[in-house]
Amino acid sequence: MAVTLVIGTQWGDEGKGKVVDYFSKDADYVVRFQGGNNAGHTIKVRDEIYKLHVIPSGVIQGKTGVIGNGVVIDPEILINEINELTKRGIKPKLLISDRANIIMPYHKILDGAEEQYLDEKKIGTTKRGIGPCYSDKVSRKGIRAIDLTDKKTLSKLLDRIVPIKQKIIDIYGIDEKVDKREILEAYSNYGKQLKNYITTTHIKLNKSIQKGKNILFEGAQGTMLDVDFGTYPYTTSSHVIAGGSSIGAGIGPKYINEIIGIVKAYTTRVGEGPLPTELSDKIGEYLQQKGHEFGTTTSRPRRCGWLDLVVVRHACMISGITKLAITKLDVLDSLKQVRICTHYQLNGKKIDYFPANIEDVKQCKPIYKEFKGWDEIDKNSSKFSDLPKEAQEYLNFIEKELQVPIAVVSIGPGRRETIEI
Repeated sequence: MAVTLVIGTQWGDEGKGKVVDYFSKDADYVVRFQGGNNAGHTIKVRDEIYKLHVIPSGVIQGKTGVIGNGVVIDPEILINEINELTKRGIKPKLLISDRANIIMPYHKILDGAEEQYLDEKKIGTTKRGIGPCYSDKVSRKGIRAIDLTDKKTLSKLLDRIVPIKQKIIDIYGIDEKVDKREILEAYSNYGKQLKNYITTTHIKLNKSIQKGKNILFEGAQGTMLDVDFGTYPYTTSSHVIAGGSSIGAGIGPKYINEIIGIVKAYTTRVGEGPLPTELSDKIGEYLQQKGHEFGTTTSRPRRCGWLDLVVVRHACMISGITKLAITKLDVLDSLKQVRICTHYQLNGKKIDYFPANIEDVKQCKPIYKEFKGWDEIDKNSSKFSDLPKEAQEYLNFIEKELQVPIAVVSIGPGRRETIEI
């Protein structure tokens, strides 16, 4: 395995949790390099279902989970996840970067205030303080994991930051008071609980690479939510693409051997922003219900549409994806016809790229290739040839169009419902 990166190629919710869990069996370390508890990964092991928001999925396999410097951490959520796993018999092996930024109470207040102020023009955030925390990181007003372990340092930082945040909250007309002493006590206590996990993870990872250890990088969200290359401004606040892994974990890009792009067999997204292949009909409803398309973190229903290869092609190019993992192929069972978008029509012209201008994206009309559907995939299928002929044709077309080989096909939520090619 050496160093392998798993990223989403669409708008998130591609099934990265299952794929990361599947590949974790060969890993020594599983690393989260961006995002926060606005992401959610679901893992099913036999009859057990685990829902993780901050902790890397590989801990379910007993691997060491690393939360990199590019992640923003809500310590209360993280501690609750640790405790919940421990109650269920999994004591997670965990390392937290001392440089990871911390989500503070005022970040959550401001996240909700900004969305309320924008009203119909809202971005559709999860209101968990992710964006404001990343904003503070870039503007050098952030509080990092290492700061939680020293009460005097934390107090000085809060003395500088809290008055600024209170002024901004007042401007929004929100009746909330930021209590510095209350925050200091609560977050110092979090620091005590997390102190033994906090370390220089980038040094640990680089030394492990030199020793030939197997490292699996786990992305959150998907390429189309990347702050630069997604449907801006309807994006997350971090770099979801392959290049973000080097920055978010402190390892050189030359060490990454394999980049696996997760492709859901159809397309979904949560929240605001355009979705060119969106289906507002019975088929869209069928995909939503059969695919259980409700957010792991927010429980919000996901909008559904046909597979969009313009989007996936965009993701493959930007991240240099070397292999594909197709997920939720079984959700397409029993449809008479299935479609794949290969190009868009924009202002009368056929295009094969994703526009930067969000207004242009809204005007894009999908151009489809139609395929005959299949009845039902046998969940005991163990090889590609076991799949229905029509499903094989569907997959072969994806591989040919993208010029990237398919390595894995998921035909159900369970660990064993996976075909390696």
